[in-house]
Amino acid sequence: MNPVRLAVVSSGLSVPSSTRLLADRLAEAAGRRLAQAGRGVEVETVELRELAVDIAGNLVTGFPAPTLRRAVEAVTRADALIAVTPVFSASYSGLFKSFFDVLDRDALVGKPVLAAATGGTARHSLALEYALRPLFAHLRAAVTPTAVFAAPEDWGSAGDSRTAALAGRIGRAAAELAALAAAPRPEPAADEEVVPFDRQLEALRTGPR
Repeated sequence: MNPVRLAVVSSGLSVPSSTRLLADRLAEAAGRRLAQAGRGVEVETVELRELAVDIAGNLVTGFPAPTLRRAVEAVTRADALIAVTPVFSASYSGLFKSFFDVLDRDALVGKPVLAAATGGTARHSLALEYALRPLFAHLRAAVTPTAVFAAPEDWGSAGDSRTAALAGRIGRAAAELAALAAAPRPEPAADEEVVPFDRQLEALRTGPR
């Protein structure tokens, strides 16, 4: 069987970044789950910090630079996506949103997506449900039931209860993503004929013939 192509989008701004660390942990966990199911995995990571100027240029001109085009293609052709953003002002970062604005509107239709975020306090975890999940639902992606948030205290010492809790969330979300990625993708439904409204009204007036 062909390996699962997994795209990982990280929009952390610092180096090193807890956002990138969480993205890598999720990718590793998903890869292990797929290996247990007998599937190989090819991981391609997109670091948005390196594409910030290109993303802004694309929004202004409508033409992507070669580096941005490669990133867009990696996400578009992937079988599954892990998307991780820092939380600013109670929502995803502007850089994160701008990248997904650049994608074709049908690029994520039916694609399994694991949404995750990092933030300075656990209160920001609500952004997963009222910001990230609606975003990917709007893009018609197949979002995993479990989303993952990591606050600074979640990166404690080994054996710490909070660290164990984060590892548990990562494992559960990765298992859900692996199951979706390994499942056969349904064929897109054929477009139904759209009957103009005036013809529908005319049919109601005249009735069956």
